[in-house]
Amino acid sequence: MYKFTITPKTDNKGNYYLKREVQGYFHSKYESGAGQWRVKGSIENVICTLKNDITPYTEEELQNVCNKLEIILKTDLPQVLKLSGKNSLVVCVVPRAKVNYKPNQLYFKKTVSKVANQLPGFIDGSEYIKRVKDTKTTHRARSGHGGNGDMPYPGITINTCDFSKDVMGKDIMLVDDLYTNSVNIDEDAIQALFDKGANSVVFYSIGAKLGVK
Repeated sequence: MYKFTITPKTDNKGNYYLKREVQGYFHSKYESGAGQWRVKGSIENVICTLKNDITPYTEEELQNVCNKLEIILKTDLPQVLKLSGKNSLVVCVVPRAKVNYKPNQLYFKKTVSKVANQLPGFIDGSEYIKRVKDTKTTHRARSGHGGNGDMPYPGITINTCDFSKDVMGKDIMLVDDLYTNSVNIDEDAIQALFDKGANSVVFYSIGAKLGVK
């Protein structure tokens, strides 16, 4: 597992995605554009398979990567909790870009929820952030298949999601499948949690694009 700092970010008009530094962690670097997503067992393959929105995967393939993800989470999350210095963390998940996904496209969140319910020191908050308005699917937008909605802008998370009141005053671990330091989706989601009253936020992702230090 790697440790990094997520720094304050603004758009080109000076509007903030994120207003403060936040501690981040990720399991493995993500190599894009090298066909690594085809290598079974790689972090790229796990993330691509769980998205399940370009190449269709069988239920057996999906369950295999869920098992791999579960092992990763059970290894890393207790370390994050210890490093956070908190007694417990509420585990929230960055919602996918669209309102309506098939059940077999939501196995990432389902697996995070399962692990959060099994590990001591964690509270399952996987339903605390719910998408209510479509946004562009950023990893497909370049090819023209991003679908309805906007690309990331400061405040997009609050404008397109509902938040549970249970985030108020809580210490949050925000989980995503992939952190990309030029997209600002995660930064905006972190700031939204602070705006909704979270006491603290640490971030964790399975993969991170190269360029993260």
